[in-house]
Amino acid sequence: MKSDLGRWLQAQWYGASGPHPLLLPLEALFRQAVALRRRAYREGHKRSERLPVPVIVVGNLTVGGTGKTPLTIWLADFLKAQGYRPGIVSRGYGGKAQAQPLAVDASTDPALAGDEPVLIARRTGCPVYVFPRRAEAGRALLARHDCDILVADDGLQHYALARDIEIAVVDHARRFGNGHCLPAGPLREPPERLAEADLVVYSGAEQAPAGYAMALVGTEAVNLRDATLRRPLADFAGRPLCALAGIGHPERFFAHLRAAGLTFEARAFPDHHAYRPEDWAFAAGADLLMTEKDAVKCRPHAEARHWCVPVAARLPTAFGQDLLTLLKAKTR
Repeated sequence: MKSDLGRWLQAQWYGASGPHPLLLPLEALFRQAVALRRRAYREGHKRSERLPVPVIVVGNLTVGGTGKTPLTIWLADFLKAQGYRPGIVSRGYGGKAQAQPLAVDASTDPALAGDEPVLIARRTGCPVYVFPRRAEAGRALLARHDCDILVADDGLQHYALARDIEIAVVDHARRFGNGHCLPAGPLREPPERLAEADLVVYSGAEQAPAGYAMALVGTEAVNLRDATLRRPLADFAGRPLCALAGIGHPERFFAHLRAAGLTFEARAFPDHHAYRPEDWAFAAGADLLMTEKDAVKCRPHAEARHWCVPVAARLPTAFGQDLLTLLKAKTR
């Protein structure tokens, strides 16, 4: 039933016919609640906690994935290259509720922390803490690690954490869907909120008319059983091949594989899906490709024919330069 509702909402949000009229009154209520909440923080009725180090928030306006995780990984690597010591905080979506902030590393169970924080810890080697109240996660991280800057993954709407820089990520292909807010559309905040972000990144774009284009590049597959085994994607052409994806926009991954010249049977799962071995029974006897985010959860039960396709964010030089300029201006 839940997946049926999800498919119906996706059709409303991204279909040509627009939202169902019955959803519009609910959208009006949602917009009012969003406006009241923002006003409460702006006027000081609700308090934003400022941490003792600069905070960069990465987020998006729409429900679902837009490429925030690859950008967060890029930011961590970029900041380290500039001499910073970054830490990362996240809500830990998809993980089990915790009574206190949870430290995450490459070996943490994704069922506890969520798939994206484990992937970020694995890729960056940075301290990563998860907790719904990000300021508490930040305080716990800073108490145990010598970090001088924090990146908050998926924190654009989490106003309880004061931020120095906001980076909004937009899916270049799907943009804002039908332009409506929840539940009539996919927006968590009205589209005009984008103008308040310091930097806007268009994920999956080679060029962007405004903001910065972020391409996601990945040309090889890594074996889930033995990470030393790597193969160019081209090696899978002409072989029995399947692919699965449980991310916000699975078609983005499938399009990436098709662009590499591959033909395969595709299977999409809900974002943050908790995989079981029967989920890949459709790929019996074939190589199976998946995203790196899916691999975090599938690895414990992986077979020799299972591979993930890591992607990396590629951004223009100007983005890094402008980020550093903002950091200096806002934290002096």
